Amino acid sequence: MNKILIAGMPSQTAHYQDALSRLGALPIVSLDPMQADSCDALLLPGGGDIDPALFGEKDAGSRNIDAALDRLQLDILARFIRLGKPVLGICKGLQVINVHFGGTIIQDLPTADTHRYNGQDQIHSTRALPGSILAGLYGEEFAVNSAHHQGLGRIGRDLIVIQHTSDGVIEAAIHSFLPILAVQWHPERMCFSRRQDDTVDGSLLLSRFLDSCRLGNFGHPGR
Repeated sequence: MNKILIAGMPSQTAHYQDALSRLGALPIVSLDPMQADSCDALLLPGGGDIDPALFGEKDAGSRNIDAALDRLQLDILARFIRLGKPVLGICKGLQVINVHFGGTIIQDLPTADTHRYNGQDQIHSTRALPGSILAGLYGEEFAVNSAHHQGLGRIGRDLIVIQHTSDGVIEAAIHSFLPILAVQWHPERMCFSRRQDDTVDGSLLLSRFLDSCRLGNFGHPGR
């Protein structure tokens, strides 16, 4: 059974725990970087906005900042990277990964009204890079959920954008050679009892993440 570290707090990660458990994994919720040694992979979950100081900016519309949490998540990510273990980022997790690699965050998207949570997830269409893992799972055009007002700005070193919306918001990226993939959407809210008829099935991506614990080529089909 794959042990997956969810770098967050139990009270805020129930949906992630449920989805991973249904797929046969053992989720471990912790903010202890030493857990990386005994876990097979890392899931960086959604949450509040990242402290702008971490990407060299002043606050310009960021909300619900927890700077101590941000630094813990970055420390945990760095440890998993050193160990060469798979990483899946979801929503804020995508942004944490981008910041780790030197990227920046758009603190309030010009089109935030079509992406932000408004009492429920919004739904919109996206395009995936041909030949990418997401295109292989879902096709080159597919709908996902949306619950964010920020997005990636400058892309971090060695990251490759593999999905975006029609208004240019980046929806997913992979690392060029490390087993790292991250999405701006929430697959854990698109599967099993939370499955939505107007989006793709998020369990396909989560299953591929768990497969990467054995295959070691997360995000890179054919390697």
